[in-house]
Amino acid sequence: MERNTFIQIMSSRLKLVRTEYGFSQDQMAAVLGISKKSLVETEKGRRPLSWTECVTLGAVFAQSQVLQNEFGGDLSDIITAIAFGNTHVEYPPTMGGKVWWTLIEEHNGYRLQQNIISRHYRLLDPHDGRMMSSFDYEEIRDYMRQTGIE
Repeated sequence: MERNTFIQIMSSRLKLVRTEYGFSQDQMAAVLGISKKSLVETEKGRRPLSWTECVTLGAVFAQSQVLQNEFGGDLSDIITAIAFGNTHVEYPPTMGGKVWWTLIEEHNGYRLQQNIISRHYRLLDPHDGRMMSSFDYEEIRDYMRQTGIE
C-alpha cells in the first residue's frame, strides 16, 4: 500500500471513527491536535489528513473497529511498513498472527505471513519476532534468500 492510499483511506474514515467514539468535532480536533476547521474540511472531503495526522489517528484510535476492519487489525504494523519502506528494522516480538494473518510459507520456524485485509506481508522469526514488513512480496523473498532462511 502506498502512503497516499493510506492517507486517502484514513481521511475518508475520520468521521466514522469520530462517530464510533461519540466525539464532537471539537473533541476530535483536540484529541488529534488539529483545528476544528481542518477536521471539518477533512470530513467534507476537501482536505486530506497529513501523514502525521494519519499516524496520530491510527495510534490514538488503535482499538477502533472501523480502522481494524478496514486494515485487518493493528494499524501500527501497516504504519510501520509504510514508514520504513525498504529500511531494515529490528522489530519486537508479535503475537504470532492468530487472527488477521494467513501463513504463506514456513522454513525452520520462520514464517512469512500476509494480512488478510491490507494484504501486506511480514516475516516472523521462530519466537514471533517481526523481522520485516513490506507490501512487496519479492522484497521479503529476497531478504529470506540473502539471510539463508529458505
